[in-house]
Amino acid sequence: MTHGVKTIIVPVRDLAAAKTLYRTVLGVEPYADEPYYVGFRVGDQEIGLDPNGHNHGMTAPVGYCHVDDAAASLSQAVDAGWRTRQDVKDVGGGGLAAIVEDTDGNVLGFLQNHCD
Repeated sequence: MTHGVKTIIVPVRDLAAAKTLYRTVLGVEPYADEPYYVGFRVGDQEIGLDPNGHNHGMTAPVGYCHVDDAAASLSQAVDAGWRTRQDVKDVGGGGLAAIVEDTDGNVLGFLQNHCD
């Protein structure tokens, strides 16, 4: 079951500059501020900055549907014709994530048990 797209992860090359920009534009301080991830919460939406995203093949922001079971959601998407771009992996804090790609190259992530 999906709970909607609640998290958007943005690959960034300069984390300090991106943090300043997003802090200014979003009007909030980050709730998570680590060398590997900076996260902002605006209402029930999370905007995350990933300085390693480009190294992991991210070319643009990825929207993540919050789901009850990332592996089951990945399996259902693949059965429906999506291609696995990232298999289920531990993303820390008890979260599991996977990414799929449709036939047009658009990506969608599934995120389980992450800050809900």
